[in-house]
Amino acid sequence: MNAPRVPEDAHYPWLDLLRRVGPVAVERASWDAPPQPDPGSWLGSPGVAESEIVQHEQRLGVRLPPSYREFLRVTNGWDGDGIACGPLLPIEGIGWLRDLDPHLADMGLSQDEGLRPSDEDYFVYGDDQHTYHVRWEYVSDTLQIGEYDAGAYLLNPHITTPDGEWEAWYIAPWLAGAERCRSFWDLMNSQLQEYSGTP
Repeated sequence: MNAPRVPEDAHYPWLDLLRRVGPVAVERASWDAPPQPDPGSWLGSPGVAESEIVQHEQRLGVRLPPSYREFLRVTNGWDGDGIACGPLLPIEGIGWLRDLDPHLADMGLSQDEGLRPSDEDYFVYGDDQHTYHVRWEYVSDTLQIGEYDAGAYLLNPHITTPDGEWEAWYIAPWLAGAERCRSFWDLMNSQLQEYSGTP
């Protein structure tokens, strides 16, 4: 497999993060049969070219957020065996939640409008966030990019930053809501560092 490469115009240290977490994940994984994988093995795939990202943006009808685009240029999906907060799907597998998982997408339709959190409650991220402060009406319009532990990784185009980042969610039944972050980069830092115990 070709060695992963850092895009020349990189703003996010994806390769450093994934290389740090990967060996920890491999070491912690329970493998049923030999051979044991190399503890330093790369859990990713070769990155995709800018032209392929643009092709899929045309398929989806949107420009993807910068930190996620850069992730795809480093690795087209990650952790296909789901041993470390994955799998994150290759670009050809991502799609709108309403198309990939209509049952999950319909969750927002059954929520009481009176439960919609105020801006003061909703726009809280990090340790002070309450996972039940979710605006369920956004769910059907999210982009599903992966799954883990009975949950899904979603990008929410309704909440964006001035530099084009989309709000990123990890939604799971056992959370009674979602962990939400300002960007895909922030979400994966939170998920991977919590999983691996890395600082």
